[in-house]
Amino acid sequence: MKGSRKQVLMQRSSGRAFTGVGFKRQAAFSGIAASLIILQSIIVGTPALAQKEDSNPLTYGELLEKIDAGEVSKIELDQAQQTAQVQLKGEKADAPLQEVILLDQNPELIEKIRNKQVDLEVRSSAEGRAAVGLLANLIWILPLMFLMVLFLRRSANTSNQALNFGKSKARFQMEAKTGITFNDVAGIDEAKEELQEVVTFLKQPERFTAIGARIPKGVLLVGSPGTGKTLLAKAIAGEAGVPFFSISGSEFVEMFVGVGASRVRDLFKKAKENAPCIIFIDEIDAVGRQRGAGIGGGNDEREQTLNQLLTEMDGFEGNTGIIIIAATNRPDVLDSALLRPGRFDRQVMVDAPDLKGRLEILSVHARNKKLDESVSLDAIARRTPGFTGADLANLLNEAAILTARRRKDAITLLEIDDAVDRVVAGMEGTPLVDSKNKRLIAYHEVGHALLATLLKNHDPVQKVTLIPRGQAQGLTWFTPNDEQGLISRSQLLAKITATLGGRAAEAIVFGKGEVTTGASQDLQQITNLARQMVTKFGMSDLGPLSLESQNNEVFLGRDWMTKSEYSEEIAAQIDAQVREIIGHCYRQALELLQENRTVMDRLVDLLSEQETIEGEQFRQIVAKYSQSPEQQLAVSR
Repeated sequence: MKGSRKQVLMQRSSGRAFTGVGFKRQAAFSGIAASLIILQSIIVGTPALAQKEDSNPLTYGELLEKIDAGEVSKIELDQAQQTAQVQLKGEKADAPLQEVILLDQNPELIEKIRNKQVDLEVRSSAEGRAAVGLLANLIWILPLMFLMVLFLRRSANTSNQALNFGKSKARFQMEAKTGITFNDVAGIDEAKEELQEVVTFLKQPERFTAIGARIPKGVLLVGSPGTGKTLLAKAIAGEAGVPFFSISGSEFVEMFVGVGASRVRDLFKKAKENAPCIIFIDEIDAVGRQRGAGIGGGNDEREQTLNQLLTEMDGFEGNTGIIIIAATNRPDVLDSALLRPGRFDRQVMVDAPDLKGRLEILSVHARNKKLDESVSLDAIARRTPGFTGADLANLLNEAAILTARRRKDAITLLEIDDAVDRVVAGMEGTPLVDSKNKRLIAYHEVGHALLATLLKNHDPVQKVTLIPRGQAQGLTWFTPNDEQGLISRSQLLAKITATLGGRAAEAIVFGKGEVTTGASQDLQQITNLARQMVTKFGMSDLGPLSLESQNNEVFLGRDWMTKSEYSEEIAAQIDAQVREIIGHCYRQALELLQENRTVMDRLVDLLSEQETIEGEQFRQIVAKYSQSPEQQLAVSR
């Protein structure tokens, strides 16, 4: 019976099939079942084996002789096993009993036990064996049932995932609690004002509908990375008090056909059920790129997703009470059908903040920072032109980290300066050792700074340093006096001349044969700038012409081959004009540095000694050594 039961169990375990489970899982499952069956056999068979090993069996005849001799004190009969456990006289109470195998019928033994008045106890091991067998069965049945439930749950989850694959992944908040309001947004007042009006549309629509105004369907936030587009969306969610859906453009598109369009439909279905509401799509350019782009067409799945989005925004069925807010830093790649009125009625530009905006942003991020009394937020704002809101937040955070690292109680000007350098140029490196290389780098940086100070239309020097940062062995910092919106030709020429100051200083001091590769990035920068002056800004002898188009990207569905918009003769003239501009500026740089060789040597000695010269000290030294009245006027400006 035991063998047949094992065979049945083996057939059940090996013949069991699970839907959706691979061959490896079935093999593992069969192995577990077989191991449990072997364990059951061991458990069931172990007591008998142990008893046989631990006992000293007597024969049936020897037992009768010992009873006759009066040497037996107690006998335990097991009718099921047909055995007797015998305790002899003189043995300890805890001594193991001796086992004797009996016959089928034992009348002579019973009679002798009665005659000799030996203690007799009759018991049956059938109940104990049944309990052990049941326990052994449970040992492998319970894990088997657990594995079955586990596999069934995984199969159910897989089925649910397949059914929910086309569902929208948008995060939904019945009343968005972002913790951000318009009071936390600074430096972009124009954009904030536009979006505050959207909140008013949602809260008090009757003010506008009473006079026939229609709530805008979509607002597109356009701006560089870090200018605060997502922050504005969070502020709208915190202020509006209406249901808020947020999703990224990349979450619509999958590798499977039709999934993106299905998710768009599901998103707008949920939005209609909770109208009035706001849908925020971040990085919409991931799904809203121009259709038919690229060589031989674009991603058809992405285009179908875009088609569904266009239909839901302004198709045959209206979406009353749903305002879509999207953000991107690449409006030039968006499809024209997506940008038309009726879909995105408004395009809000979120630019980098000006001086006033940077001061307001710094004030917001400095609320939870401990600043020393000597720290001026206005000075920081003036020193950080071009910084976005994210850059300014990172600047103050780096300053706070440096303050904690240096075990100070408040952020000082030193931490602010180091944080600006770290954010702009990278982590500080190991100071240079006194050598020819250090002196060459000093002449290179002083060449930049000295020409910038001598030239009338260049931004003033803020600091010159030989402390390496990032990939640069030395750095020269400039701070513009005013916000630069438009740049004049004289300013561009001054910038090219000062940028060539490093190469010019190397050539004057060490000779043309000893110039280094340190000016490679400078040369790339001035070449691009000079070419733009000729082909884009019209600042050359060729006249006010724009000779190069900006719309030549192949991936946007443009021409495969970039077609030249001018003749080879004009191309040669462009190259000649670029060389003329750079050559003129280089000659001017050599002339000015040779005339001021004394002050250049003095500044190099000072820079090599203290490794950093602040802008004010630098200008004082230049004014002291300058002899030309024109240079005196330029320095005293």
